Amino acid sequence: MRKMKLGLLAAVLVVALAACGTKDNDVNSTPKPTEAVELTATPEPTATPEPTATPEPTVTPAPAVTAVPEFDKTIKDVYAEYGLKAGTCMSQFMCNDARTQEFMKENFNSITFENELKPEAVLDQEASKAAGDLVVKLQPHTLNMLKWCQDNGMAVRGHTIIWHSQTPNWIFYDNFDDKTGTLVGRDVMLARMESYIKQTFEVLEDSGYLDMFYAYDVVNEAWLDDGTKRPSNWLSTIGEDYLWQAFYFADKYAPEHVDLYYNDFNEQFKTEALYNFFQTLKDEDGNYLIDGVGFQAHLYTKDDLDLYFAHMDKIATLGLKINLTELDVCLGKYNRPDYATDKNKKIQGQFYYNLINGIMERVQAGTVKMDALTFWGFADELSWRQEYNPLLLDRKWQPKYAYGAALLLKEYSGFEE
Repeated sequence: MRKMKLGLLAAVLVVALAACGTKDNDVNSTPKPTEAVELTATPEPTATPEPTATPEPTVTPAPAVTAVPEFDKTIKDVYAEYGLKAGTCMSQFMCNDARTQEFMKENFNSITFENELKPEAVLDQEASKAAGDLVVKLQPHTLNMLKWCQDNGMAVRGHTIIWHSQTPNWIFYDNFDDKTGTLVGRDVMLARMESYIKQTFEVLEDSGYLDMFYAYDVVNEAWLDDGTKRPSNWLSTIGEDYLWQAFYFADKYAPEHVDLYYNDFNEQFKTEALYNFFQTLKDEDGNYLIDGVGFQAHLYTKDDLDLYFAHMDKIATLGLKINLTELDVCLGKYNRPDYATDKNKKIQGQFYYNLINGIMERVQAGTVKMDALTFWGFADELSWRQEYNPLLLDRKWQPKYAYGAALLLKEYSGFEE
């Protein structure tokens, strides 16, 4: 089978950070995050709004410099003690802003691109028409971002290949034209899927950047909260086995050092469906075609951590790696953000601490296999969910209790003495 001395400098903290948190969605049309639930209650899953493309983030004027506490270690230093990479997302703006670059270099050693490796960013319609096959092409700014990561010793998570969203409709139609063509059949779409996945790794190899990749999200968000497959053109053209086929082709063409991941949100409400699904992703010899599971971890301070850990513990019994891939913790709950009072920020810090500490305890005990934990950004001001103040630095880019929690410093995480 193939395979932060957080010298958090004041100058850094005044940087006009770009929003990692813009992810791929508008803040009013994001996938439904989780509701907090009682331990004995069964959550009622609800339909999730379709994501939409995100506008380019705007630069916010830098605030006045205020005193910043000094810590002895950075986030990546702390996580390295547990054998984990510390990650964040990155946008094109962030790659081009020197002060933001310094913040990332100080604190993280893994990068996930927000949008630049998603299907709509790499699939070229005109070139596909000319070639008679899907053509994967990296944009100049994507290559610039990869070069920055290479120059600064960053590992990279690939995100993502097969997804119902931010995937151009034309790839599913005759002549690569959704205006005049009709949906193609199973055999044609399987051939296109194989070519797309094969080219993804070939293009990265040819550009000289594949060695930086340690993981790739082969499939993203394919299951609904009710345990059924999410409708998509992949499903309708190929059929029920399209997920197995995607991992089969990825296993065939990805190099051994790149772990293959399934990535999803509302993960703790999909435990049974995902647990059963992962067991089907095996070849004829019974070997897994998948290496790991990405928990997006878009959480809320009123979520139930016991439920979350129960989900993690069950998935971990399959022996697959687990990575937190897009971690942020909102104040309040879905559609009901709490105010960013000192009390609520302390609650947030406690939640972050209990979550991350609980994970590290499992890693140390050997019950959870994890090699990376990625925050979906690091500053509230430009988060994709900024109305919920979900990240480690506040709107003036000063450290919050959540920041102390990310460093696993309980005395700085909002707990009372």
